[in-house]
Amino acid sequence: MGFVWESTVFTIVAFALLYWLLSKYAFGPLLGIMEQRKQMIQDQIKSAEDSRKQAAEHLEEQKQALQQARKEAYDIIEQAKLTSSKQADDIMQTAKSEANRLKDEAVKDIESEKNKAIAALRSQVGGMSVMIASKIIEKQIDEKSQEQLVDQYLKEVGSK
Repeated sequence: MGFVWESTVFTIVAFALLYWLLSKYAFGPLLGIMEQRKQMIQDQIKSAEDSRKQAAEHLEEQKQALQQARKEAYDIIEQAKLTSSKQADDIMQTAKSEANRLKDEAVKDIESEKNKAIAALRSQVGGMSVMIASKIIEKQIDEKSQEQLVDQYLKEVGSK
């Protein structure tokens, strides 16, 4: 077998023609599609990174919101404790003042009843003393003047 120049030239020309046809009709569109695919992948990577950053920002915001909510809940609990303590003190103060008022009223009622009893006793003592005096002296004295006399005597004795 020998080297045939015509066949080598024909093969080189056929290869060049095929390369030129492929580059004109196949390589251009194929490289364009590959470039579009590369750009799309880069855009998706950038979008994924942006989404990750946004997710991290949202996570941080949620952590801050949760911390703020916990702080507000703690403040509300503390305020409720203070309010309940103040209300308990107010209720105790009101109960004490009501007890003192009832005690004062009871003392006044007792004093009033005591005075009524003393007045009734004076009246009875006056009547009895008039009866005793009238029996002892055996002379009928005007009852009204005798009661006045006894009342005056009891007032003098009561004031001492």
